[in-house]
Amino acid sequence: MVTLREVRTSDLDEFFRFQQDAEAAHMAGFASTNPKDRSIFDHHWGELLGDDDAIVRTIDVDGQPVGSIAAFVDEDSREIMFWIDKQFWGQGITTDALQRFLTDFPERPVIARVVVDNIGTLKILETLGFSELREESNFSNVRAAVVTEKVLQLS
Repeated sequence: MVTLREVRTSDLDEFFRFQQDAEAAHMAGFASTNPKDRSIFDHHWGELLGDDDAIVRTIDVDGQPVGSIAAFVDEDSREIMFWIDKQFWGQGITTDALQRFLTDFPERPVIARVVVDNIGTLKILETLGFSELREESNFSNVRAAVVTEKVLQLS
């Protein structure tokens, strides 16, 4: 059963481990310059968890943390991001977790950014009612190249 809960300190070790998967990082497109540097990871998560405007949850399946989901304010809009351990891809967990999150936190509009070749995430967002606003080109540290991102919105 998929549940969302407050992030525990012990979850961060799992989140850091998830980030080490090269294929997952490639699909996400955006991660720190050095994903193996725990101090950079800890700094990022410290800022996110310390942000009073951010809503951050652990995605839990049967008592096991399998990912994270967060909404934060970027400029004038609320943006959502999420990461699921690769071993749980394709099982409906991400869709279920994102749907629960959006139900629990109904503030709209919500923005999501996805690299255009991340078809799985695009399908999830479109299934949940996100629609494309525009495309942007940005440099991806993970891919060491400029990538095209779709910017989607849920109204």
